[in-house]
Amino acid sequence: MNVSGLPVIAIAALASSLIGTGCASRPALAQVRAFPLTEAAVPRAFVLAQADPAPIARPSAASAPAAPVVPPPAPKTPIGLPRVSEYQAILELRDIYFDFGKAVIRPDDARVLDANAAWLRAHPDHLVLIEGYSDNRGLTTNKNEFNLALGEQRAQAAMNHLIARGVQPNRITILSYGEERPRCAEQSETCWSQNRRSRFLVKPR
Repeated sequence: MNVSGLPVIAIAALASSLIGTGCASRPALAQVRAFPLTEAAVPRAFVLAQADPAPIARPSAASAPAAPVVPPPAPKTPIGLPRVSEYQAILELRDIYFDFGKAVIRPDDARVLDANAAWLRAHPDHLVLIEGYSDNRGLTTNKNEFNLALGEQRAQAAMNHLIARGVQPNRITILSYGEERPRCAEQSETCWSQNRRSRFLVKPR
């Protein structure tokens, strides 16, 4: 055995031993990355990114500007009743009458309306007010409203007849009194029949 080669072998063995010892005492890089990270080991920027965002500050109800107040629409001006005192009855314009609970013009009353229309056509400088009436009975439980509506239907039927005979619509106004202002107060058919009518009044333009 060559004594001069001994140091080379010993040095090689020692180096191999030191290399093996160093590898055994230090964990592998893959094992280090396998350990879970604690909060202390996590970069500060990462922790901030995972935190719940701060709530957005909203103005309180007291500091919020008040919504502009929009005024309600102005109510429509109601259409007033005609000034009945300005109209008057004349002998040339006669009343017409109706059956109980109806607004149908009877043949005899149609001839009266024809005569009324002829007078109005001959006097275009006059306006006409047609009043509708009923007796104090009714066909429904709420007879007041029923009779007001019935009086209006009777005035409307008379107006339509006059228009069909050539009287201009803008000269005519209708008004219902229903069972109010009866001509006769007795409780009989003879009296009731006088209250179921349309009445005609005129005034100069």
